[in-house]
Amino acid sequence: MDQQIISHLLEKHPWLPTTQILDCVDSTNTFAKELARQGAPAGTVVIADRQRAGRGRLGRSFLSPGGVGIYFSVVLRPNCPPQSLMHLTCAVGTAMCNAIERACGIRPGIKWTNDLVIGTKKLGGILTELNVNPTTKLVEYAIVGIGINCKQKEADFDESIRNMACSIEMSTGKQVDRNTLICEMVRSMYALNQNLLSDKSQIMASYRRDCITLGKHISVVRGTDIRHGIAQDIDEDGALIVAYENGSVEAVQSGEVSIRGLYGYV
Repeated sequence: MDQQIISHLLEKHPWLPTTQILDCVDSTNTFAKELARQGAPAGTVVIADRQRAGRGRLGRSFLSPGGVGIYFSVVLRPNCPPQSLMHLTCAVGTAMCNAIERACGIRPGIKWTNDLVIGTKKLGGILTELNVNPTTKLVEYAIVGIGINCKQKEADFDESIRNMACSIEMSTGKQVDRNTLICEMVRSMYALNQNLLSDKSQIMASYRRDCITLGKHISVVRGTDIRHGIAQDIDEDGALIVAYENGSVEAVQSGEVSIRGLYGYV
């Protein structure tokens, strides 16, 4: 990643003055969160070549070696009730599909709710975190974190995840220019920030088209409780509508479960 090239490609972009390119951080989300606490404006972007302690959803770690991926976080300040942002992770997923397609010529799918996939393998992940003002009850800031595998080869992944993980180069056979992809990610997140609350229906329609979970046999995992069903739909707030084997139907929220395919990662 090259700060000079990125600055040239993003020339005159409103978020360029608040974009930081770092060699290494513990976690871009943690770093961006601290900047937000200090008053950093919306559009503050933190990008790292490597993370020492990358984080995923439900407290999972996110492997973040140097030279092969993009680890990206941005501060948003939507100034709305948290209930208005139930679709935020979905919106980010579709925005990242747009960015990858423009920069690399391949459009990933999305495994509900926050994993970018190509085929049945994970390409990247999204972690959104909100801070709510206790007085106003409004979201003071949201931190959106994205990790994308760009240049890894199969042998670069730990054996425990090798059959479930991929990179853009593995999937396309072509080299990835991380500088170009970073700039498309910035542009996509800027567009999302402009339309997040006003274009919710259009955002969710795009997400449904990108979501490969729909129509699949899945397992809904809550701790030791596992239920099997079919993913039927996604509602306007991003909940997954699941029809279970016993005939019941439930709107599943992303914060409470893990969704697993019955046949492999997806």
